[in-house]
Amino acid sequence: MVVEQTRPKDPKEPKDPNTLLPLKQSIFQILLALGNGEMHGYGIMQALAEKTDGRERILPGTLYASIGRMVDDGLIEEREPPDGDASGGPRRRYYRTTEFGMAVARAESERLRVLLDVARSEKILTESNR
Repeated sequence: MVVEQTRPKDPKEPKDPNTLLPLKQSIFQILLALGNGEMHGYGIMQALAEKTDGRERILPGTLYASIGRMVDDGLIEEREPPDGDASGGPRRRYYRTTEFGMAVARAESERLRVLLDVARSEKILTESNR
């Protein structure tokens, strides 16, 4: 029996964003909350609630577990806190979306747009029920 060996992926090799789709809701929420900005975990929770008028929320346990996976997958990166950031406790960790993370967010947005187009064509979603 011959066992085929696979070579480990080079982290510098370009990745196909579509390989991660569909995204877990929490991961997409975090990418949307971060947008092009940089913020700490609690700020991500606040931004998501604010950007969705309170319709979407993410709990701390889900947030931090997702952040760990997202860093490992190269979707976001940890950043040094800005000068003068006084959290009053342990050092805050700040996060920023990577170029690959933005590509994944765009691919997921397009995937969802196609589904919304189907919902509109089937008259499931109309202007009156938004």
